[in-house]
Amino acid sequence: MSAPRHPAYEAFKYIGRPRRAVEHRRFVLGQGHFAADVHLPGLLHVAIVASPHASARIVSIDTSPALALPGVHAALTGEQMNDAIKPMLPGVDAPSVTRYPLARGVVRYAGEWVVAVVAESRALAEDAAELVHVEYEPLPHAVDPEAAMAPGAPLVHPAHGSNVIWQRRFDWGPVDAHFAAAEHTLAYRVRWSRSATVPIETFVVTGLWSDATQMLDVWASIQMPKYPDLLAACLQLPGNAVRVHFDVDVGGSYGVKRGLKHSILVGYLAKRLGRPVRFLEDRLENMRGGDMQGPDRLFDVELAFNGDGRVRAMRMRALEDIGAYSGRSPLQLGKPVGAIVGPYTIESVTYDACAVLTNKTPQEAVRGFGQSPTNYAIETGMDKVARFLGMDRIELRRRNLIPANAFPYLIPSGTHYDSGDYETVMDKALAAAPYAELCRERDALRAQGLLAGIGLSTCLEPSGGNSAFEPLFNPKNLTTTWMDACLVRIDLNGAVTALMGTSSAGQAHETLVSTVVGEVLQREPDSIRVLHADSLNALPSNSPVGSRMAIMLGGAAAGAARLLRSKLLAIAAHRFGVAPEALVYEDGDVFVQADPARRLGWAQLVEIAHRRYHEMPAGMEPGLQEKFCWEVPTGGQLPTADGRVQMYPCHSFESHLVLASLDPQTGQVRLHRYVVGHDCGVMINPDVVHGMTLGGVAHGLGAALFEKFAYSPEGQLLSGTFMDYLLPSAAEVPAITIVDHCTPSPLTTFGQKGSGEAGYLGGPAAIASAVNDALAPAGAAIDALPMTPQAIWRALQAARPTRS
Repeated sequence: MSAPRHPAYEAFKYIGRPRRAVEHRRFVLGQGHFAADVHLPGLLHVAIVASPHASARIVSIDTSPALALPGVHAALTGEQMNDAIKPMLPGVDAPSVTRYPLARGVVRYAGEWVVAVVAESRALAEDAAELVHVEYEPLPHAVDPEAAMAPGAPLVHPAHGSNVIWQRRFDWGPVDAHFAAAEHTLAYRVRWSRSATVPIETFVVTGLWSDATQMLDVWASIQMPKYPDLLAACLQLPGNAVRVHFDVDVGGSYGVKRGLKHSILVGYLAKRLGRPVRFLEDRLENMRGGDMQGPDRLFDVELAFNGDGRVRAMRMRALEDIGAYSGRSPLQLGKPVGAIVGPYTIESVTYDACAVLTNKTPQEAVRGFGQSPTNYAIETGMDKVARFLGMDRIELRRRNLIPANAFPYLIPSGTHYDSGDYETVMDKALAAAPYAELCRERDALRAQGLLAGIGLSTCLEPSGGNSAFEPLFNPKNLTTTWMDACLVRIDLNGAVTALMGTSSAGQAHETLVSTVVGEVLQREPDSIRVLHADSLNALPSNSPVGSRMAIMLGGAAAGAARLLRSKLLAIAAHRFGVAPEALVYEDGDVFVQADPARRLGWAQLVEIAHRRYHEMPAGMEPGLQEKFCWEVPTGGQLPTADGRVQMYPCHSFESHLVLASLDPQTGQVRLHRYVVGHDCGVMINPDVVHGMTLGGVAHGLGAALFEKFAYSPEGQLLSGTFMDYLLPSAAEVPAITIVDHCTPSPLTTFGQKGSGEAGYLGGPAAIASAVNDALAPAGAAIDALPMTPQAIWRALQAARPTRS
């Protein structure tokens, strides 16, 4: 992995330098503190009775045998609970699509929760759950999203009147004119099948209600914007009656640790029973009913292009199967608006996006928030255009990539890309392979009787997510800020502490904040302590989603530290009787530029601020503590009437190069070489960025080749265990070379961009490109993920001429 070489790093003392993450020490020592490590006296445990049907009427529920068991405290149904709480918000304007933690009257997917059994132990709760008898009357169901849109299809929510929960067509630019003028057009369909992230830790939540304080304390493995506010609203509690403890480590998330329905259930039970209650999902509950399944999207795409390979216009229809209920899943069709042309100079776009309800497990946000499927669809098209024209795929991309001198670049949907040098990043990846050697290795593999191919992708990673997709998808939602904040204090002994209001799921936020604060105050980052506040002591935060924390939390931490530095300079200016501009701040000391002997050290400045009020400027507040709340750069605006919007402020870029071979007899895929060229601006900590990129590549490999939540025509989940839902292991993940490049963002504090979704946003497209390049000589192709051995074998069989 290459070290950063961009001149921007020369301005920094700590940023961009290799440094072990602060968090790693406690994890290596086995001293992490996870939600399941919270042990409270009198703790009760929850087990779930789930629906075996995709769609059915609940005729009756008999919980008496379960309640008769000693140690069982409750067997809660939706009839008992739902009138006392408010439904969860659907994310779009669909008020009749109501959703509660427990079903009432009907069930809408196999695995939906029907009864929650509470007992002294998890094992006892499970035993009691098996004694609950539920009588069902099966109802017609809808599983295929296209069939669900047809007239007469069974309605998942009859009160809504349709299975289409959201649909909008966007027209940006003269699409029809560009298609009419183009020398060629090409249409294709691709499918991104439903997969997830499958973190090691399932969702865990513990709730403790206090009658004395009238407060609900919550410990949860959470990654969700506005979680405390939404939890309080659904439980019909004041916001200051719910305290979420963000100082628990989250054992992986990648977007899916929402857990709102789990938390509502636990909060309600804790208040009702007067005992602390925990719900720790087992893997089956997590896979089929935990709302952790990701995008399930069908694309129909048309491209208009000329003989020189330049793509002028695109029509894209994206049909999203969101499952039985709507949370934020339809909004995953929104993130691609901000990068709808990828890194290319496509001049006009029609984007027809539709979210459809089916009788499947509901979706949740998954890493990339819908961008990776769109990248796959666009990159597949680029490869198809190259094959149509008989042009090299690399050359085709060169002709379409936005040039480095064109930034900031306005795309048809209204987003400005902040900075980039896409061709150079691609060239760095090609050189690192190196490409000529890759071609020789491919030819050698083919000579051995294997099918072999090289894959390429050039993809964007929009980062720093703002709230723009909320009013874009629901005009009644006028949210225009997605701020984040940080508080920094310097105590009397000169030690620096920073406070943030969010949990962390492995993104090393403590390292991020300590490095940024250390850079601004010029203090050793390892000496800076970073704490996670609880929600009542916390500062505003919209959580680590949308590759936003390097930009937003980093910017907020820098802002608070700069306020403190300005205060120290003001104290010194008052003491020396000079203007602050006449001073130099160096490693925490301040001296007069014209007379360096006139100097105040860090300890002296701190003591004045804390103890010598008579030596401070008139009216200055004593002490050293500052908060800074930062709005998303370029945010704060509503979409235009035609849906043009600045969706994300910053745009990282990645170019993947893959060499793959296929066994023509078994369809097994092996990845031999993998190179990633990556540009996320200034990397605050290169080791952390590289770690997230490596994990993202492995995640993308799973989506491309292995992982799929498959359903039967009856709506039964067929891959609810790791026997059927296949994950890549260390044996399948190849050695990965990462090549860094840096085009600093002009919008952020240090030039940083987001990187949390890196690897995943370009990996599936590149792997699919390699597999199809391998299949091409056999006359075969696959336009659906995952490309399993069975799918590859079927494609090869279909391509072989039948014998007469």
